[in-house]
Amino acid sequence: MSLKAHESERFIFLNPDEIPTAWYNIQADLPEPLPPPLDPTTLEPIDPKLLERIFAKELIRQEVSTERFIKIPEEVLEAYLRLPRPTPLYRARRLEKFLKTPAKIYFKCENFSPTGSHKTNTAIAQAYYNKEQGIKRLVTETGAGQWGTALAYSCMIFGLKCRIYMVRVSYTQKPGRRIIAQLYGAEMFPSPSDQTEFGRKLLKENPNHPGTLGIAISEALEDTLTHEDTRYSLGSVLNHVLLHQTIIGLEAKKQFEMIGEYPDVVCGCIGGGSNYAGFCYPFMMDKLKGKTDTEFVACESKAVPHTTKGIYTYDFGDTAKMTPLLKMLTIGHGYACPPIHAGGLRYHGMAPSISYLIHKGYMRSVAYHQTEVFKAAQILAQTEGLITAPETAHSLKFVVDEALRCRETGEKKVIAMNYSGHGLLDLGAYEQFLAGKLVDYEPEKIEVPTIVPRK
Repeated sequence: MSLKAHESERFIFLNPDEIPTAWYNIQADLPEPLPPPLDPTTLEPIDPKLLERIFAKELIRQEVSTERFIKIPEEVLEAYLRLPRPTPLYRARRLEKFLKTPAKIYFKCENFSPTGSHKTNTAIAQAYYNKEQGIKRLVTETGAGQWGTALAYSCMIFGLKCRIYMVRVSYTQKPGRRIIAQLYGAEMFPSPSDQTEFGRKLLKENPNHPGTLGIAISEALEDTLTHEDTRYSLGSVLNHVLLHQTIIGLEAKKQFEMIGEYPDVVCGCIGGGSNYAGFCYPFMMDKLKGKTDTEFVACESKAVPHTTKGIYTYDFGDTAKMTPLLKMLTIGHGYACPPIHAGGLRYHGMAPSISYLIHKGYMRSVAYHQTEVFKAAQILAQTEGLITAPETAHSLKFVVDEALRCRETGEKKVIAMNYSGHGLLDLGAYEQFLAGKLVDYEPEKIEVPTIVPRK
């Protein structure tokens, strides 16, 4: 099949033997090193060895590495191929036609994995490295449940026990993901829970506490530190997590090369930053080297405006202040995230590397209310037949707006979006939307603590 004929189809595929064999590490190409994590007791750069009680040793090595490419182990590649990877690049022609836009719209389809989202890309890697180290049990948190189900799936593959603390409001809103995790053999508890000292304290103060990702992280860390055979696994924010996700963008670059295109705009939703970083960093590499002027747009919730209204400063990654301090865009570790349906976007902070890139002007961010993103999701459903996750719908809203802008200007831009997950387990939220019962939330009071590192 010729490239021209291939591009005329809805999907652009890579063969399995074309799967990338190394992850891309953006730390190799940043203009300067990222500000280091700080020990909260000394406010000095933390010794990575201190984190070995929390994370697998190889993951800590990757966290601080400045190697440009890090080889993907054969066992991880084999698991990727079974997801299956490579995932297709999708041309949304019917959406283009409906919007009457000269722009071309492409989605990188991360919705085909068994758990329905991009999260398996790092969950598989993390489970593998922990098994290789001899760890028996992984503990984590999850918001909307995509990450929790992905880790449960990956622990099942590699024979590890798994416990998940799921933000209570999402635990109630999205029982399907709890059931999936339990089918894979994982334990799952609503957070705050009665399983940890921190959770019991919060429940005593408020038995109906809706929970936040920051609280769930605190519970998972407490659980990890009280079980010697256990390590913690994180689904976003940290460098090694974003590194594993770059399999997405590396594949996408090959697919765009196949059809002789290159994105003018690269967008994605942001909660902790992993799906968008994984998609955009291989393209951002070109921008950092001065090879492209592509625009990078990160899309978040107006109810949790961590990058559009946040402050670039040191803050804790969790609510109980158990993590190292990270230099990031944050609205404060104590922020009370409203119960929006995009549970994966309900996090107070942002990945340090994405925070840096926004702060330095290499990318920008936009924010939307949940009612307007569900309207965009309905347009997609009625044109392409795709039911998207509420998180992904935030970037879809930007795509629709940008395509309409191109209709007004006549620009024939190539717009690329990471389709980070399907919404087939979010139908309760869509039912509320169709009934006119969705509520938009204005930001809660933003209080970011001032933490000054020692000289």
